[in-house]
Amino acid sequence: MPSFQVSPLFGDHAVLCRGKEIRLFGTAPEGANVTAELKNAQGRLLGRDTAPAKEGRFLLYLPPQEAQEGCTLAFSCGGEQAICRDILIGEVYLAGGQSNMELELQNADEGPELIRTHDIPQVRYFNVPKFARPGPEADEANRSARWHAVAPGWAKDMSAVGYFFAVKLHETLQTPVGVIDCYWGGTSVTCWMDGEALSRTAEGQRYVKEYDEQWAGKSMEDYLREEGAFFSGLDEWAKKADALKKAHPEYSTKEINALIGPCPPWNPPVGEGSPFRPKGLFHTMLERVIPAALTGVLFYQGEEDTWRTKRYDILLASFIQRLRELFVDETLPFLNVQLPMWIDAAAEKDSLTWPPLRLAQQLVSRQVAHTDLAILLDQGEFDNIHPTDKRVVGERLCDCALRTVYGLPAPAAPAAVGKSARDGVLRILLDQPVTDRGQGEFCMEIAGEDGIFHPADTVVAGREIFLSCPQAPRPVMARYAWRDYVIVRLFGENGLPLRPFLLQ
Repeated sequence: MPSFQVSPLFGDHAVLCRGKEIRLFGTAPEGANVTAELKNAQGRLLGRDTAPAKEGRFLLYLPPQEAQEGCTLAFSCGGEQAICRDILIGEVYLAGGQSNMELELQNADEGPELIRTHDIPQVRYFNVPKFARPGPEADEANRSARWHAVAPGWAKDMSAVGYFFAVKLHETLQTPVGVIDCYWGGTSVTCWMDGEALSRTAEGQRYVKEYDEQWAGKSMEDYLREEGAFFSGLDEWAKKADALKKAHPEYSTKEINALIGPCPPWNPPVGEGSPFRPKGLFHTMLERVIPAALTGVLFYQGEEDTWRTKRYDILLASFIQRLRELFVDETLPFLNVQLPMWIDAAAEKDSLTWPPLRLAQQLVSRQVAHTDLAILLDQGEFDNIHPTDKRVVGERLCDCALRTVYGLPAPAAPAAVGKSARDGVLRILLDQPVTDRGQGEFCMEIAGEDGIFHPADTVVAGREIFLSCPQAPRPVMARYAWRDYVIVRLFGENGLPLRPFLLQ
């Protein structure tokens, strides 16, 4: 029988979401009545609820509150009590995705110095423990999880993107900000979706079917053996590569590969113990924080799906819809990060798989209400899929929040809004003027009715771009930045890069 245990999400130093119904949960013996009381810093009762536990879990509801500090949560169940102190009420964001959201502050530019000196008690973070499969160790880690304030020596393990987002948001709104970190490197969006979400689309069903076919006939022992061999191979290669880089920092990736062989391809084994299986991390991580009240969701993911789907928009839209159902908030803001530029130095040619996913992200941001997209076309790094400048990412995400969540003015990246053709020239209309910085590539292409794209001669004139090409004398389509990696040169007057586009 489950014991009485309040979710650590509501423990000491927690941040509760302001302006929305507060939902508190945990475990308790079947039928046992659990009571929660929220009091402000002066001891005045702000809300109280009592309900019996069902199927070993309790769920309590408190009325919405204004932003404030110094609150106390008191829980009781039978003769047991739990008192949670130093509770803040403010903005609460779930930060999810894969490795670029996972990159910790200690590994980011500015990180070590900030960790040594920062002291922002109203900014706090909670790391959902990373476990791919359930078990006693995972349960103990989840019981021990805690909120931490940003203070000298702390926040090393906080998402760097989440950190820079939260700090800017706090400075702008002057309210407490909490970030719930819930991510895992190398994961598909389908890892964070439950069976219901995946069953709703043919694309989700395809991921599950492929997984089931690969897993069929294997045992957990088979999986664990394959997992060990795969990651041992990666670790061995990484050690050799690191030693070579240290001895010869001038060596390129191709030179290193020529000496020790190429890095083993990212193809982790399939199995019920894998963090990369559909539905897996939904149950072992994300479900741990459902249905807490959230201000919004921050999401930085997509790299893993660039080579696996041509309809990422379908998966992402389904994911957002399901999150809103599970977190009981039909307008829950979803703030996404568009993939930046990147290419492996060892690649023989550009795969052209990242541009369609970027456009899929834009499609969702246009078609799904209460979403926004941080544009990072100028932020990628050649041969480094994990750029360490996360301040720009976090602060552009914050601008998305200021616009979408709070209705405040914030800079937005220029976008193409229309096209027209005349005398062999395709005119692209923008929603704001752009300027040419003079370094990099225009990366504009046009095509006729045959759909074959050719590099275009480009003339920039404020809110208009004129494209022409002898190979496409009657152009009808245009696309911009259709590369995995390119250095772009067109920016708005606010310093943000022109959004990639495909106009058909």
